[in-house]
Amino acid sequence: MTPISDELGRSPLIKYFTYHRSWCKAPWLISSFVFVRTENLFQMAFRSASFFSFLVLISFSVSVLIFSMEYLEKVTRSRGHGGLFGSDFIWQEKRTSSRHVFTSASQTKTAYKGSLGILNVVKKTPQAETPIPIIYKNSFNKLPLWDFEDVYNQDAPPRLTTCAQSLRNSKDEAFQKAFLPNISLFLHKDSINMSEWNRLSHFNNPFGFMEYKYDDVMASLKLIPKPKEPLLSPKPESEGCVRCAVVGNGGILNGSKMGAEIDAHDYVFRMNAAVIKGYEEDVGNRTSVYVHTAHSITASLRFFQKYGYTAAPHDQNIKYVMIPEGMRDFQWLEGLLKGEQVSCGKNCSRDPRTYYSGQYNESRFYVLHQDFLRYVRNRFLPSKTLNDSFWTIFRPTNGAFTLFLALHTCDTVSAYGFMTEDYSEYPNYYVERETKTEVVFFINHDYILEKDLWKSLHERKIIKLYQRSHEGKEKRKK
Repeated sequence: MTPISDELGRSPLIKYFTYHRSWCKAPWLISSFVFVRTENLFQMAFRSASFFSFLVLISFSVSVLIFSMEYLEKVTRSRGHGGLFGSDFIWQEKRTSSRHVFTSASQTKTAYKGSLGILNVVKKTPQAETPIPIIYKNSFNKLPLWDFEDVYNQDAPPRLTTCAQSLRNSKDEAFQKAFLPNISLFLHKDSINMSEWNRLSHFNNPFGFMEYKYDDVMASLKLIPKPKEPLLSPKPESEGCVRCAVVGNGGILNGSKMGAEIDAHDYVFRMNAAVIKGYEEDVGNRTSVYVHTAHSITASLRFFQKYGYTAAPHDQNIKYVMIPEGMRDFQWLEGLLKGEQVSCGKNCSRDPRTYYSGQYNESRFYVLHQDFLRYVRNRFLPSKTLNDSFWTIFRPTNGAFTLFLALHTCDTVSAYGFMTEDYSEYPNYYVERETKTEVVFFINHDYILEKDLWKSLHERKIIKLYQRSHEGKEKRKK
């Protein structure tokens, strides 16, 4: 009878009955047993029903949780929030907290905050991750600012200089506070791991990879070799100084006769439609660094062919620097680095290497880092356009990026052909000798903001800006 007593919990009545083998001699016990058995069976049924209800409740809760996760994932993908940094989104006018370094479970980064509030990041070996859900530009009606908006890679090799006149020795507090001498200038295959991809995916192009698919971009990024730095070295005759001229395309150079002065610098930077032949007296004939996008190097040939422009500058040992403006640039890069035609996009079937006139060399080709581009915008050219619906297309001009590249690779910088206060006195481009077109203020650039910045940098003695009086006489403020 042990099984019964075990099943019913060994009640005193059952224990008593167990010791009485003859049931017929104890009819009252039998009645009592039936009652107790019935009562306990009812309790068991109640307990079983409760347990079953509990199981049903748990199953329902799990189902709701799974459904909620699937729904939230769809919301996350459609609104652009989530991922590693989804909870960090804040609007510009609500930003009151200090900026913090980004972290993830797969990559530990130790930060030491300096006087500028900028974080020098020490990266450790990343573990396997996956790309965050794609963030879409149309989820925001103005530039989204994240807690890590003003955090940049600063792992560029230290650039030591013995030049007393170096802009790095400037005593201007505002400039020193904004200027990051060791910011990463160039993008390469070792600079983008999964954590970096996820971080940069929060920023629109050309400042990051927002809306881009990992595999589409990495097809070209994994081909970019680590560049040789520094970009420029002092010439023996320059007493340890790297002296640079940055030549824009502005009409202020028309009739300037600045060519000899420009060529006297150690290095000369140019960008876009750098028309030289026939204009040497005004703009010089040397090019050391040519900055471009896939669009500018191709479109310039179409629009400026009538002015004798037949190819991008291709001086011996010239260095080419590319601004990764969008997907067509990554498609261009893939074809260029593989030595093949572009396989898709607006430049499909074009052979990129033909645009460099035989001077393309992997060791002399550089791609600007998204952090550097964003740093230029955030710290020096924060246009009001970023606060409206046109934020997705706004960026500094190629000339602005080129000038800041020079500021980070040279000791002294002179700027020619950039917009000045009297820009309306000159044609749009220096090649326009017979006609005078007015400057077109495209919505994707803030020309006035750039003009004011060049003037400010000149007055602070950070750069030397070529200017002319309204009478056409050259002057250079000291």
